[in-house]
Amino acid sequence: MNKITINVGDVIGTINPNIYGHFAEHLGRCIYEGLWVGEDSDIPNTDGIRNDVVAALKRIRPPVIRWPGGCFADDYHWEDGVGPREQRPQRVNIHWGEVPEPNAFGTQEFVRLCRMVGAEPYIVGNVGSGTVRELREWVEYCNYGGDSTLARRRAADGSPAPLNVTYWGVGNENWGCGGSFSPEDYGTEFRRYATFVRGFGRQLYVIACGPAGNDIEWTVRFFRKLRKDYWDFRNIHGFAAHYYCGTAGTSTEYSVDQWYELLEKGLRMETLVVQQRAAMDAYDPERKVGLIVDEWGTWHPAEPGHNPRFLYQQNTLRDALVAATTLDIFNRHADKVVMANIAQTINVLQAMVLTDGAAMVMTPTGYVYEMYVPHQGAAAVRTTIESDTQSFRAGDTERELPLVAGSASLKAKFLYVTLTNSQATDPVEVSVELLGGASAIGGRARVLTGEIHAHNTFDAPEALVPTPITWVTEGSTMRWTLPPASVVAVELQLG
Repeated sequence: MNKITINVGDVIGTINPNIYGHFAEHLGRCIYEGLWVGEDSDIPNTDGIRNDVVAALKRIRPPVIRWPGGCFADDYHWEDGVGPREQRPQRVNIHWGEVPEPNAFGTQEFVRLCRMVGAEPYIVGNVGSGTVRELREWVEYCNYGGDSTLARRRAADGSPAPLNVTYWGVGNENWGCGGSFSPEDYGTEFRRYATFVRGFGRQLYVIACGPAGNDIEWTVRFFRKLRKDYWDFRNIHGFAAHYYCGTAGTSTEYSVDQWYELLEKGLRMETLVVQQRAAMDAYDPERKVGLIVDEWGTWHPAEPGHNPRFLYQQNTLRDALVAATTLDIFNRHADKVVMANIAQTINVLQAMVLTDGAAMVMTPTGYVYEMYVPHQGAAAVRTTIESDTQSFRAGDTERELPLVAGSASLKAKFLYVTLTNSQATDPVEVSVELLGGASAIGGRARVLTGEIHAHNTFDAPEALVPTPITWVTEGSTMRWTLPPASVVAVELQLG
């Protein structure tokens, strides 16, 4: 029996729009060809940024975009990417294929992109190979509204007014590609960097490097180090974990068991959120520091014929369900998670959009983000799900996957419910009960569903898109049939 109980009177917290954030790294064709084509390109653009990609991103309303990495961040020196483009140095991208990095897309271009799509910029500073001075001056270049050499330099680059960048990361994956620090050594470095990263008239949101996956030891040792040195958390606002659920099979070739296997791996995000927040609470009981999932998503083998270091992968209905179930986890834990950034925006890993020359296609994951837009800034309400399970085999192990997942949020007189059915071939019946004196007087719904390998291509860009579905959307108790392998978004008007 599948039963969903939604208590409209039990508000968990406001869903921070930033959990619907994105991540754009100088990796493969994410920046160049994906976001940036240059002013002289035949591909329609505005100031070098692709118009079709901007239009696609506006549909999903990214609240924040993280840049320039990723591993690239800790080998990036921001002064390479400002000033006249013809004078910018060409470097080598040592992390992602040792290909030339022309630095045509730098700070000004990134912030312009963010303003075009309505997102806040989130800049990750270089700790691994950079200096405190370098990050301090980058903040000044972006944010200082007075008269200084760096403010004049910003004005000469086209922005007399401050760029007003609020979100700053102090390094990326500093346990690995960002310097191979121990938690204690990184704690010392973070404290030193954060001391000198000043707002220049703007309140900054400073983010520390968290663990790889659900590494509780990293979290405990980092926070213990800060506490040991009698630091009061005034200069740390966010703590960023990374979790990739990986793959099972390839991006488009997988068995039914592998379909279930990857979805089960995605659901492990809930354990990470709960356990990481608990570990942080032991040292930060007032929750002054927000939990962030800085990078997350699927990670399949690169598509055949493409540079394996470019991490270009197709995106199917399976990826869409991973995205939906993960976003539902974040919604249900709106009191714990303040930001999350899926990897990555364009042409890399679990992308929203794929491009090939002038062609562009929106992925199933991109459509999930569009379907989930109403949750942004809404009040998450207590949602209890009783679900049947599906048995599957992963290697030599027999596992179970709950078939139904979802979340609900309230905004004014509208209740937004998102649900997934992970059953590969069969519909499931669900009973939906509204508590807290709530009753629906009408509504509408859309569904994203198809054969489990369904995806969009440049030849068939709308093979998999959301479509309206007719349901009973009246009363306090409803029965809905979820199509197989589906993501459903429901808008209920409450009386």
